[in-house]
Amino acid sequence: MKPILAITMGDPAGIGPEIVVRALNHKETYEQCRPIVTGDAAVMKEAVKALGLDLKINAVDKVSDAKFEYGTIDVYDLHCVDMSTFRFGEVQPQCGNAAFVSIRKAIDLAMAGEVDGTVTAPLNKEALNLAGHHFDGHTEIYATFTGTKKYAMMLADENIRVIHVSTHVPLRKACDLVKKDRVIEVTELITDACRQFGIENPRIGIAGLNPHSSENGMFGDEEALEIIPAIEELRGRGFNVDGPVPPDSVFAKAKCGKYDGVVAMYHDQGHIPLKVCAFNWDKETGKMQSAKGVNITLGLPIIRVSVDHGTAFDVAGKGIASEDAMMLSIDYATRMAKYRKGIKE
Repeated sequence: MKPILAITMGDPAGIGPEIVVRALNHKETYEQCRPIVTGDAAVMKEAVKALGLDLKINAVDKVSDAKFEYGTIDVYDLHCVDMSTFRFGEVQPQCGNAAFVSIRKAIDLAMAGEVDGTVTAPLNKEALNLAGHHFDGHTEIYATFTGTKKYAMMLADENIRVIHVSTHVPLRKACDLVKKDRVIEVTELITDACRQFGIENPRIGIAGLNPHSSENGMFGDEEALEIIPAIEELRGRGFNVDGPVPPDSVFAKAKCGKYDGVVAMYHDQGHIPLKVCAFNWDKETGKMQSAKGVNITLGLPIIRVSVDHGTAFDVAGKGIASEDAMMLSIDYATRMAKYRKGIKE
């Protein structure tokens, strides 16, 4: 009854393989799901060796051959890296391609119903594009190969869960994208997601766009023209929503549990507070000790959860990267898969 999760190895020159191995070195991972890595078995062997762990690699070419046993990492081997030219911490086209084919395989397995969800390790956008795969990142790859037109990014860490009306667009354009229909759409998505996490009646805080949510029109009219009409329609349909909540206070309220989810109007409005809470930096070294936030793509026909950090080329291969975000990603994907399969905790 435990869900099968396909976990991509990410860009092999980054910390992806390392954090995947670390996560699969925890016995509780196998107690909650059946993981299989999509990527290159030789790369995963190198990661195990670099970490000095007593783990075996079971290379397979179909899911049915996986053992799903603690102590053995099942790898859907795509033979996508030439280890004779491979180097940690460098942007390499072959690594961008390896990350891409790992993602494609995970998507294909999920779309075919061979796995119940997918979890992704970080990729490098420059390497991805150098390999000829011209995408902005994971979200766009998933949308393209699942044929999804309406989707959104949700970030999560402990009590904070945030979805965005817009993401990777210039700030000037982001203001123009604050429209009633889009606010309604992403509120529907985050409400459904919270239910998949086991929250029966999610309370959603909808942020304003302008300072003080425009203070009754003093600092802008987007609230009156687009956000408030969206909130009124959502309430009329039975959604448990509050807003527009001033952007400088909505996340503090979410952190203490007042809201189960927050609708942010643009990329940095949602990303900055989430990363302040989720990223733990070492004051003395100036380096990140751990990152716990996760990125979930909502609106897809399949489950996709990812760590919300990058490839960290500067520490790749050194055995010091934290698996916290990968562990949290696996937990979220497992809960979502169980909800969709009707498995009760």
